[in-house]
Amino acid sequence: MKETIGFIGLGIMGQGMSRNLLQAGFTLNVWNRTRSRMDPLIEAGAKGCANPAEVATQSDITITCVSDTPDVEAVILGENGVIFGAREGSLLIDMSTISPHTTRTIATALAEKEINMLDAPISGGSEGAANGTLSIMVGGNAAQVERALPALQAMGKAITHVGDNGAGQTVKLVNQILVVVTMLGVSEALLFAQAGGLDLNKTLDAVKAGAAGSWMLSNRGPQVVERDWRPGFTIDLQQKDLRLVLEAADQLGVPMLGTGTVFQLYRTLQQRGLGGDGNHALAKALEHLSGMTIDGRSV
Repeated sequence: MKETIGFIGLGIMGQGMSRNLLQAGFTLNVWNRTRSRMDPLIEAGAKGCANPAEVATQSDITITCVSDTPDVEAVILGENGVIFGAREGSLLIDMSTISPHTTRTIATALAEKEINMLDAPISGGSEGAANGTLSIMVGGNAAQVERALPALQAMGKAITHVGDNGAGQTVKLVNQILVVVTMLGVSEALLFAQAGGLDLNKTLDAVKAGAAGSWMLSNRGPQVVERDWRPGFTIDLQQKDLRLVLEAADQLGVPMLGTGTVFQLYRTLQQRGLGGDGNHALAKALEHLSGMTIDGRSV
């Protein structure tokens, strides 16, 4: 029999992920701080709960997918948090992107109550969440990873056990470094192509299958050309992740030249009220510096 799943956090990512769990045949309990976001899932067959503790009480595996480290701490360890409802032997999977250090602290607190924990952050944007094709990087006990696989496979295609608790979050930060620095390269390249009078769509077709190819180029490059700034992942959320990267890099003594530059460029966009745009709107910061838009208009 499939284990009963609880899902806490029904934002851009959580909506698609929880719907895929339902479609895979799991019994699903849900909670979200903004209650209206629960309604589509309840209509699809999920059970709405009053708080995270109630979700955990009724679930064998509880999944959290919320915005930031304090939010994860609140829904797991805070008032009416998961820790007060979860049974001994149950499993908590945090699929948020948060501090690796805090992840290990939470795992220790749960272990004292004989509650298991995996950190399993995700990559693939809202498209991956909706299509069940997310990349999932998992930290924690190998037996618990095996236990979680049926649920994880309903949400993702590339599932990799990368180490103990906290390792999943650290790998996710590696992922975010690659995402934003790649997007900086995509933005510079498209601006250069625009200035050179090239057909931007043909340019993308010419380079995306070669050594320069990447997910960001193939999926976000066309959006930049079309000036479609709808978020698969917002600038505000990307900045939160980059803050985590820079904090961890400072602790490790690692220089972050490209990532630090992107962080500052995103900050200029936030100051212009663009934090809700997709993270590919990094191109707008370069447009502003150059006085040229990628469709040729003057800024």
